[in-house]
Amino acid sequence: MKLRAVLIYLVALAVALFLCYRTAHRDYYNAVTVTGATPIALAQMVPRGCQLSIDGQVQKSCDLGSSALRAFATTRIRTRELAPEGGYEGAYIYVGIPVFNILEGIAPAYPEGRQMNNPTDFMVTFTNTSGAQSHFTYNELIYTDDCLPVTLAYSGSPLLPSTRPDAYRKNLRTGEVRGLKLIAPRDADTGRFLDDVVCMTLWIPSIPETLLPQRQKGLDCSADRLIGIEGDRERELNLEGIALRTSNDWVRLGHGHGFDSISKVKGYGLGPFIRKNFPQVGLDDYVLFVSCDGYRSLFSAREIFGTKGGDNMLILTEMDGQSPRGGFMLACLDDFFVDRSIWGISHVVLLHPPECR
Repeated sequence: MKLRAVLIYLVALAVALFLCYRTAHRDYYNAVTVTGATPIALAQMVPRGCQLSIDGQVQKSCDLGSSALRAFATTRIRTRELAPEGGYEGAYIYVGIPVFNILEGIAPAYPEGRQMNNPTDFMVTFTNTSGAQSHFTYNELIYTDDCLPVTLAYSGSPLLPSTRPDAYRKNLRTGEVRGLKLIAPRDADTGRFLDDVVCMTLWIPSIPETLLPQRQKGLDCSADRLIGIEGDRERELNLEGIALRTSNDWVRLGHGHGFDSISKVKGYGLGPFIRKNFPQVGLDDYVLFVSCDGYRSLFSAREIFGTKGGDNMLILTEMDGQSPRGGFMLACLDDFFVDRSIWGISHVVLLHPPECR
């Protein structure tokens, strides 16, 4: 009798455990029941052992463990990856946390006495367990759209064709992720991808302040020429020979104040302008635009020259049939927010590593 009771108890326990598991995974089983097949894209939690520290010029440093990281909304991204030196590396599927989702909850710390407290001149550096780093501007992480966000992936797998997947050999990696893998799906290559990221640091690069307008909030000013700065050298820049382009639907939405307008604009391509005036610019360089009132907006050369969004950055000559405010205006037509599209540009500063590293 005792053996029978034990067997009944074990069976009851197994049934109870199965029902608990089935209830906890109700969404998965419902999906399988409805579709008749196992879905490829399933919800995946951040695994144990993942961690991310956030430091630098922030009001409060913090350490996020796996349980904290699970609170952030995630995304699933397919990538077709090319090596920096050329060549196909494969196609992969990642699940991870867009960096935007983390950064929007981090308060930057500004230098004491600084006017115009905005982070449009900040850098964000990611560091992995080996000390290797990858660098982005705060702008390209926050103000761009959400279509292909820079993401900290915690799951990855190779994307295989439906025909003879076992024999496919075009993916050079397994796709497996250790810790958090930084991916930049907008970039033309994997030069800024970084494995096993453990730290994100906010900082402001050193720039030649004595050569630039001081920040003066509320100043009504205009610039009639563009001055280029590289190191301690200054020279006047020009727009001659650069083709004009037009757009009829620039949606202008401010991060802080909301909707402005849907504008018709005409202007010079930013990439051709930079190439003409700074022919020595490299993909690892950065370009800082400064307004006559001291407002700054920092761009990576990789974004300008290596993304489709860079193709739609203009220096405007006309907006809604009129000259743009302040003489020269930078317009990033593909951005979600207009905060780095600044008016009254007077100076353009080219920054080389290690100035921006």
